[in-house]
Amino acid sequence: MLIQKLCQRSRRGLEPGKTATLLVFLTLNLAPACDSNPSETGPADAALPPSCESNHRPIVMAHGFLASGDTWALQALRFQSNGYCPDQLHTFDYNSLDRSTDHVGALDAFVDGVLAASGTSQVDLAGHSQGGALSYDYLSDPIRAAKVARYAHVGSLPQDGPAGPNGEVPTLNIWTVDDYVIQDASNIPGADNLMIPGKDHYAVATCPEAFVALYAHFNEATPPITDAITPQTAGVILLSGQAVSLGENTPAAGWTVDLYAVHSDTGVRQTQAPLASYLVAPDGWWGHFPAEPETHYELHVRPGEAGTEEDVAVHYYLEPFVRTNRHVYLRTLPSPNSLPGLLLGDVKYSEDAAVLVNFTASTAILHGVDSLTVNSVELATADLAPAEDTTIAMFLYDDNSNGTSDETPIPIFGSIPFLNGMDLFLPATDDTITVQFNGRQLNVPPWPSATQGVIITVFD
Repeated sequence: MLIQKLCQRSRRGLEPGKTATLLVFLTLNLAPACDSNPSETGPADAALPPSCESNHRPIVMAHGFLASGDTWALQALRFQSNGYCPDQLHTFDYNSLDRSTDHVGALDAFVDGVLAASGTSQVDLAGHSQGGALSYDYLSDPIRAAKVARYAHVGSLPQDGPAGPNGEVPTLNIWTVDDYVIQDASNIPGADNLMIPGKDHYAVATCPEAFVALYAHFNEATPPITDAITPQTAGVILLSGQAVSLGENTPAAGWTVDLYAVHSDTGVRQTQAPLASYLVAPDGWWGHFPAEPETHYELHVRPGEAGTEEDVAVHYYLEPFVRTNRHVYLRTLPSPNSLPGLLLGDVKYSEDAAVLVNFTASTAILHGVDSLTVNSVELATADLAPAEDTTIAMFLYDDNSNGTSDETPIPIFGSIPFLNGMDLFLPATDDTITVQFNGRQLNVPPWPSATQGVIITVFD
């Protein structure tokens, strides 16, 4: 289904040479669900200071195609709001495009690491989209299935029965009729099934309705106290996560994450020196940063001394944090030899203009439903945000380098799901870029892209 969708989209306005290159790449490199390149082999941030005690089983969550563990970040915060400890919630990251390694084996090693660190005999497992197909493959072996108490299949491929060699793993199947990626999703015979209408391919995994079902499934039908992300009332809000490349999840080992408090009305740094700097570990992890509530931060991800000319710094701007969050993902730009790198190789960098990417972490941007504006220019248009595209990331730059906002789609982004782009000139001489999504607002400086790299705004 994903390959068909990619091929269909590649024909929409893409130059013939690039279309052929992309299709060859897909033929050679698009992985089946059981193949991957893992970016970690266990709970790498086991040094997280203990902040609570809980008897819940640990949860392992696997993401889908081109995604990362932050697919599950909001649900992790909801689990924390209902008594789970941050270090009981684990995201398994892998390269969904790489067929060269054993993804199932990597997930098994990851689960073993979680079990060893937690001292428990079983975990609960959830898989979204391609991560669901992977999870079914993982649970097909009786030894591996014995490590999982309960499984949740979310926005993923249809199956003939519950997970496990003989369907013995209690399975929850969450899906939506409004999924344009998994278009043949349906009830699974013998599983507990929940269809949530009106949700796109991402929202079906991130919405409160899905959380309520996940919590009850993992806790013997006990409902959660709340489906909200409640503000943390005790202890320090600690931020950590992974710095990995877009799409591939290759760790940005040796890069540095600098954190600055910024003025909310401009995005300008409050201090010249960062409040903290973290060297990204070999497995991609960084942190733990003590954050203040109701404070806006810039997370500046910059290459290390061993970086190359192809490495591009990234300035992340996120909404204020309300709880300890160990799933703050910072994506760097991928290798030019990869599928995402092939797409992004045409991004136009200039000392006169900024390059901005807006990422909506929990839902697709839908024309007729949502409003996404940059400096008052509407981006949730029929061309850029139709429901069938499931657009979650929007790339904005002066595509033809004419110093003018043509406000036209950038054709290269029509070749892959989840991404889109508009020709938008963002002068580096302006004071502030204002990004609004459904009434929420982030203000950021217009960093000159040729020397300062890419700006990314994130709405949860």
